[in-house]
Amino acid sequence: MLGRHAKIIRLIEIAGEVSGRKKLQKMVYIGKHLNLDFDERYEFHMYGPYSEELTLRVDELCNMGLLDEQMESKGAIHMYRYTLNDSGHEFLRFHEVDFGLGERVIKRMNEENSRFLELVSTILYFHHLPYEEMKAKIFTFKSKQRYTEEEIEKGQDFVEELKALMNKDAGTPLM
Repeated sequence: MLGRHAKIIRLIEIAGEVSGRKKLQKMVYIGKHLNLDFDERYEFHMYGPYSEELTLRVDELCNMGLLDEQMESKGAIHMYRYTLNDSGHEFLRFHEVDFGLGERVIKRMNEENSRFLELVSTILYFHHLPYEEMKAKIFTFKSKQRYTEEEIEKGQDFVEELKALMNKDAGTPLM
């Protein structure tokens, strides 16, 4: 059971800090699609793929004192930042998690904003559909985000970039 928790802690350790609950959701979903060892189940939700299991796991980690969650209020909007604390580092000493080349993917995903990762995760959710149908789903289900065709193409390119990072021949690791 705690092995699943350790994977989330390790992702945050690699990232250094994850800004936003939505961003964390999307990073785990995208990582799972790239064969990183995450166990959470996802359903399509208002902001794209969403895992209630992940939400509960992160809450448990915060309640156990293994992750720090800082909330910042900007008017009516609340933003959460997740960082690993000393207890979390100590916990990882006893629960080894090795994402291998996936560490490069985690770092690269963390460079992007949650809106873009929401698009990428939605592209992956509908990846089994023909391009035009996938695009129509995005325009329909994500109409409030007002994604453009250019952004969808950029999202697909980003998926290919992440897949290349998972390839052993993709060059040197990101710092």
